[in-house]
Amino acid sequence: METSPRPGATLNPPVFFTSVLLILALVVFAVAFPDSAQSLFSFVQSWIITNASWFYILAVALILITVVFLAVSRYGDIKLGPDHSRPDYSNTTWFAMLFSAGMGIGLMFFGVAEPVMHFVAPPIGEPNTVQAAREAMKLTFFHWGLHAWAIYAMVALILAFFCYRHGLPLTLRSALYPLIGERIHGPIGHAVDIFAILGTVFGVATSLGYGVLQINSGLNHLFDLPVGTWVQIGLIVAVTTLATLSVVTGLDKGIRRLSELNLALAAILLLLVLVLGPTVYLLQTFVQNTGSYLSEIVSKTFNLYAYEPTDWLGGWTLLYWGWWMSWSPFVGMFIARVSRGRTIRQFVCGVLFVPAGFTLLWMTVFGNGAIHMIMQQGLTSLADTVGQDSSLALFAFLEQFPFSSVLSLLAVLMVVVFFVTSADSGSLVVDMLASGGSNHTPLWQRIFWASSIGVVAIALLLADGLSALQTATIASALPFSVILLASMWGLLKALHLDATKRVLRHQTSGHTRQARSPGGWQRRLRNMVMFPRRAHVNRFLDEVVQPGCLAVAEELRKQGLNVEVQSGDDHRVRLEVRHGTEVDFVYEVHPRAYVQPSFVMLEGDEERKYFRAEVHLLEGGQDYDVMGWSRDEVIDDILDQYEQHMHFLHVVR
Repeated sequence: METSPRPGATLNPPVFFTSVLLILALVVFAVAFPDSAQSLFSFVQSWIITNASWFYILAVALILITVVFLAVSRYGDIKLGPDHSRPDYSNTTWFAMLFSAGMGIGLMFFGVAEPVMHFVAPPIGEPNTVQAAREAMKLTFFHWGLHAWAIYAMVALILAFFCYRHGLPLTLRSALYPLIGERIHGPIGHAVDIFAILGTVFGVATSLGYGVLQINSGLNHLFDLPVGTWVQIGLIVAVTTLATLSVVTGLDKGIRRLSELNLALAAILLLLVLVLGPTVYLLQTFVQNTGSYLSEIVSKTFNLYAYEPTDWLGGWTLLYWGWWMSWSPFVGMFIARVSRGRTIRQFVCGVLFVPAGFTLLWMTVFGNGAIHMIMQQGLTSLADTVGQDSSLALFAFLEQFPFSSVLSLLAVLMVVVFFVTSADSGSLVVDMLASGGSNHTPLWQRIFWASSIGVVAIALLLADGLSALQTATIASALPFSVILLASMWGLLKALHLDATKRVLRHQTSGHTRQARSPGGWQRRLRNMVMFPRRAHVNRFLDEVVQPGCLAVAEELRKQGLNVEVQSGDDHRVRLEVRHGTEVDFVYEVHPRAYVQPSFVMLEGDEERKYFRAEVHLLEGGQDYDVMGWSRDEVIDDILDQYEQHMHFLHVVR
């Protein structure tokens, strides 16, 4: 049985203390010299937009293409974990956590504001026209659709694959393993994790700082709460306190339950607006928007407006790509943390299509609903409100519905809960990064990081440094995109090796040998209808499997190989042949419990368990049982699997 690490033993000092010092230095710089900080970071961002826009566009396109390819290719059947692993969370809980961490708060802020802004100021064409309305929704879909989720999915996929399938720590450094190998545990790995911590802390803190503006606007709209800095600081303290409580209670209790609450509240608000608004029109536009988005996804993906230069690209698409990229270490790590046990195909379909589908429906209901009010009902004041203060856009929109106070109150509650889940999941990720990927960290560490995000947000709000740090966070996406593209190449190499091994590996069950031996088929039949207890399987492992492994190990040592045989407290037996820099060979036999079939249980019996002696390789369980085999048959099976492993090494060498 696994034991939790000793409290305090998980801290990674180079990453933890360096991150704290750099965060402090950058906050002091932004607070003490806000104008200089904003000028510097704006210059860097302008340079990137002018000179590297083509690279951003190309990088995001390659990421989306690669993610889709992995889902439809032969790699799609590979699991993010051992072959016998199962998902840790139900689909509903999984989707809720993806949605809340990945994009929830942005939908509240931009669901009304962005479509209206594109409608009144399109990149090309006449504003406030039917064509402008169509283009506004296509651009909104483009910014919030598959590209954003593909970036998150790629980072999460790289981390989950190398963590759960190859035993590396769940930190950003593991993404570089195919490129630099064991050096990820040195200074390069520390630097990558520090980079991820800075991006996460400043990304969540600046979002928290801007988010309280919307919460403050909503409370002012509902209860005439004054709009001011000290009110906003109080709101940050409240949200940070709730986030700290959530982090302290853990992933399965705090973050999981808040995410499920988020999804439920979002679905309720969405349905209320859909039913109370122009329902048929909204459903029609959703279908048409989706078709237009998919039909133009290639042209929009690669559109740099090179033939019709405009500042619009830098102010919208490139900023979005930079923002999604800068958030991807945080969101990607969180998605990886909750996605163990799914195949790559299940993972991509879940991360790419389900949240994106909900996001696009949300944007249609709120965006098209707002445009309909402006075009059909002549509500130009809504467009004016969006232009003056986008944080009021959602509440000005909801004011036009029956029960507007109830809808606005629900919206404020959603904004608060979304911010709490962003802050607590961000704190969880930073805590893992600073602790070498450990899930069992001391309580003070979790409290420290959750509180730090709130303190940074307050400091930046007081000094008007939010804009400077947000600009710096987005600019950091450029170096990270280079790291991510290199890591993608490494992932493809690793998947090729894994898939090759799966093709070469044959499940050798020994039935042919049993059938040839005297009484073989009768013994095989007895094994089929035998449902042994744990004690029987344990004795078989001790008296047959372990001696067989020891015999093979002794012979391999004579050939000069480094071999070890281990037997655990649960009687599982492990034979490991180490091959230096090449892939080691592992053959394990585990006792595994199953519920007895009803046809062998006597009437009135309670549910009983029987056990199988199942073979596991380095990739996970192989789903066949060796219980009842002779020692020679077990040895033959070990040799069959080792022969396949040696052939695999020959093919990929």
